[in-house]
Amino acid sequence: MRVEETPSFTPSASQVVVRVRAAGVNPVDTYIRSGAYAIKPPLPFTPGIDGAGEIAAVGADVKQVKEGDRVYLFNDGSGAARTGTYAEYMLCAATQVRALPKNVSFEQGAALGVPYGTAMYALVNIAHARPGETVLVHGASGGVGIAAVQLAKAHGMTVFGTAGSERGIQAVKEQGADLVVNHHESGYLEKIASATGGRGCDVILEMNAHLNLDKDLTLLGRRGRVVLIGNRGRIEIDPRAVMAREAAVLGMVLFNVAAADCHLVHNGIVNGLATGALRPIVGQSFPLADAPLAHDAVMKPGALGKIVIVP
Repeated sequence: MRVEETPSFTPSASQVVVRVRAAGVNPVDTYIRSGAYAIKPPLPFTPGIDGAGEIAAVGADVKQVKEGDRVYLFNDGSGAARTGTYAEYMLCAATQVRALPKNVSFEQGAALGVPYGTAMYALVNIAHARPGETVLVHGASGGVGIAAVQLAKAHGMTVFGTAGSERGIQAVKEQGADLVVNHHESGYLEKIASATGGRGCDVILEMNAHLNLDKDLTLLGRRGRVVLIGNRGRIEIDPRAVMAREAAVLGMVLFNVAAADCHLVHNGIVNGLATGALRPIVGQSFPLADAPLAHDAVMKPGALGKIVIVP
């Protein structure tokens, strides 16, 4: 990746131009860039899905936003074309921006689209988690993990989390998790099982299924659900662990979410931001020219919060 100058954008009747103040960096960005993902845009292209900034120009038919409005970008499920957020300006459909509350910074806004959208959809729409249930966030210190902990607590659930560093453990505790353990230490599975009183977890949100899925199945309670959010390879599991618990292993990909569900998910996110229940954490910030370093950082273990690029 390298920085280049490109012509300025002119929005069509239904589009807007956004002055990007911060762009979010996600693992999926690295998969798309490397050609290892199902989505393969024609080259050259500008990466970046998440971002936040100000409306710089609007098309003739756009009524819901105006120039100067603070917004964040999100996948609206429509499949409408857009340019990438690793840029000073980007072009998208007006339906792909949401108002950014004044109490949320642009850097925090860049953490919303994929991480908070994924966490909300996984927890509510896929797992159908309910108040009072026990939720384990396996990999809780990253962008999606932090979002999941905050959302589960806001919905009245008991939340357990795992992280791989003392800094990450402390960050997850600060989000209100009831138990946080180091997933690099021996015996951490037993600590989680003991904390449920032997009943098992109702829901597990899994960020690294290629490492943890077989372990997760042993932590589930009866009719528990594991939602697979992240995976980087194959794994062998024992199906009897699923059978004995009448459990379910559920997958999700945010790009599959229908437009109506996308808007419902982000209605909930905006409400949580406005009340302060949701508080995105920015772990690292890079200038635009250092986007390659940001891609290295997002793939390293022990990530804390969201990595952003500031054009």
